[in-house]
Amino acid sequence: MSGTGHAAAGRNRSAATGALLVIGDVVTDVVAQHRGPLAAGTDTAATILTLPGGAGANVACWAAHGGCTDVRLLGRVGADAAAWHERELTASGVRPLLVVDPEAPTGTVICLVDTGASAERTFLTDLGSTPQLEPGDWSSALLDGVARLHLSGYLLFSESGRALVSVALESARARDVQVSLDPASAGFLTQLGVDRFLALAEGVDILLPSRAEAFLLTGLPDPADAAAKLSRHVPLVVAKQGGDGALVARSGAVHARVPASPATPRDTTGAGDAFTGAFLAALLAGAEPEEAAVQGCRAGAMAVERAGGRPPTSG
Repeated sequence: MSGTGHAAAGRNRSAATGALLVIGDVVTDVVAQHRGPLAAGTDTAATILTLPGGAGANVACWAAHGGCTDVRLLGRVGADAAAWHERELTASGVRPLLVVDPEAPTGTVICLVDTGASAERTFLTDLGSTPQLEPGDWSSALLDGVARLHLSGYLLFSESGRALVSVALESARARDVQVSLDPASAGFLTQLGVDRFLALAEGVDILLPSRAEAFLLTGLPDPADAAAKLSRHVPLVVAKQGGDGALVARSGAVHARVPASPATPRDTTGAGDAFTGAFLAALLAGAEPEEAAVQGCRAGAMAVERAGGRPPTSG
């Protein structure tokens, strides 16, 4: 992989006013908030909300919320919910570039959220039309005016998605557009395989794993060691640590430990997406990665105090 961490993080500074293009999943979240263990075989009282979600879509919305004035999202949805998702994205300041799948429904995620002290969540995921995003949905013209391209890791969990990532990366390299990647799911990463993921990530400038994903990708139990090791594969690694903030690593070493912002968790769904969106918006505004990570932590704190994975909208 070419370039040092600083060079990779700093390229395109002259294009700081350019757009952010996100390619990723758009799904419908069904958030069930309950307190304490689920009662097997009977009823568990819960508050249930239906909300727009998807890691890719959430990142785009938080980037717009973080001040990026031109955020675009390429995703695939079913006809069942396409109009609703388009309205919700537009209300969040995102330009939706949605491909409507004629057969597969929009993806759905059931988020089981324990409203106890940790507000931890468990996902039941039906990706629906998301894995059908394919190279035919791509055009290099999508990069017109784009300074940064962000890829949701969910793209890597289907053959057509992996093919799309390949052509998008090739187009981005040809235009010297920075590319970031969020691994997205430790569960799906296990199925894909670590070596395969790292091979698919070749050419990416920034990797934004969660703590669990960094552990899985390196086999190392210490968060700093894991982030440092990953930064030998990708020029800049920003490892999200939840309540412990974030680690910024380059060239095999951790260069910054960014503390988390104070928060009272209500629902941790989308907290990592909030971090990523705000982080990318800050980079586009000209911030250094360490400063951008501070903005990411602030957005993550805001996210955990809200239900669902999206920021508030003015509408």
